[in-house]
Amino acid sequence: MSMEQILSEIRSYDGLLELAPLPGSEHPEISWGDFFFYYAPDGRVPRNRQPYATIVTKDYPDDTGSRLGVDRRWRLNIHVGPQAFTELLGYRPDELDASGMSFSTTDAFLPHPLYGAYGWVCVIHPGDATIDRALAALRTAHLADRRRVERRRQ
Repeated sequence: MSMEQILSEIRSYDGLLELAPLPGSEHPEISWGDFFFYYAPDGRVPRNRQPYATIVTKDYPDDTGSRLGVDRRWRLNIHVGPQAFTELLGYRPDELDASGMSFSTTDAFLPHPLYGAYGWVCVIHPGDATIDRALAALRTAHLADRRRVERRRQ
């Protein structure tokens, strides 16, 4: 599945705020060309929480294991929480041992190279093996972020 197809799916979610920094914006240059997704029906970027999903199109200085600088690779990152993490990967986030792990496999669920221990998974170039579960995880992550926002408002 292409990045544009995934973006089209995410953009259909109610209350979505998509942050997509462009060259020349006030956002750090390293973030230009990437996508950050929040439940924020007021249209303002939250200051008190992280996005529930991101799409990154390049390696970051402390995150190079996915080899995103090669062949226009990109990575979908989703905060799924400990239960879904365990279902997708077969072990709990607190059991993650990243030593010696390859983070560059495509079309496979992997722990996020930096945030896996916090219930984040990633997929480089989602395809036939992962796309249905990835889209379901995105929808669930959006709804979970929505519940957090609504709970805080009460």
